[in-house]
Amino acid sequence: MPDPGRVNGWIILDKPLELGSTQAVGAVKRNLRSAGLGKVKVGHGGTLDPLATGVLPIALGEATKLCGRMLDASKEYAFTIAFGTETDTLDLEGKVIAESAVRPSRAELEAVLPRFTGPIEQVPPAYSALMIDGQRAYDLARKGEAVALKSRSVTIHALRLEGAEAGHATLVAHVSKGTYIRSLARDIARALGTVGHVTMLRRLRAGPFGLDRAISLDNLNEVGKGAPLENVLLPLEAGLVDIPALNLDPEQARAVRQGRVLTGLPQGDGLYWARLEDTPVALVELSGGNVRVVRGFNLPDVAE
Repeated sequence: MPDPGRVNGWIILDKPLELGSTQAVGAVKRNLRSAGLGKVKVGHGGTLDPLATGVLPIALGEATKLCGRMLDASKEYAFTIAFGTETDTLDLEGKVIAESAVRPSRAELEAVLPRFTGPIEQVPPAYSALMIDGQRAYDLARKGEAVALKSRSVTIHALRLEGAEAGHATLVAHVSKGTYIRSLARDIARALGTVGHVTMLRRLRAGPFGLDRAISLDNLNEVGKGAPLENVLLPLEAGLVDIPALNLDPEQARAVRQGRVLTGLPQGDGLYWARLEDTPVALVELSGGNVRVVRGFNLPDVAE
């Protein structure tokens, strides 16, 4: 059985429909307890609605220090818009608040997508977790109160049409932090002279993690039944592959761990993950040859 103090890394869950992100974290904790690893710290790297499926990064141990960075990462989604009805939640859960007989053609869809690519302004859904005067927007909306949210700047890095038929269109979007796919679907429909809502939402990628690294809930549950945790656990550094590594010698690693400043490094300015051989030491910011620790990792060296 692994030592709980040495359990550090990522479980990438292919979250099933109707399971909330908090429930998914609970499922990981429950299986770890069953495996005798109840002292491992667990967190998730980005909320995924119960009606959405797909990539949910769940951090264990020292990897929880990277959850904030994962929240800031770009995401990729596949989603289906049903044209002709708009709901108050902008998805299948809500009640219909607007209808239209207009059904856009594939050519019309493809023509409008460039307007929603690049930096755009969007108004988040009333049914969202954003705070208004100390209350969640969705709590106010459920009480029937008017919810007025300000528009925000987001970036749609890429947007493509995957298929269109019978009043439905499926698209794939690579988006920045803070983008609401339900709002994007609403605005695309309105730009086409109709209304619409999301009937399918699947996260394909969150930061460096894609569906190719994701496991099912059944696979996760096998850990609680005795399967090796190593079968589903990715190393902490799997969440850092999108930034360069900074190799340290033992003395430099000791200095970083003790909070001492490293100077005179030749690498360019920017964010790095510092490592001693194969062991992550810290997330660091390099500026003018000087190293500043952003987050330190308390990981045992490979040789220990």
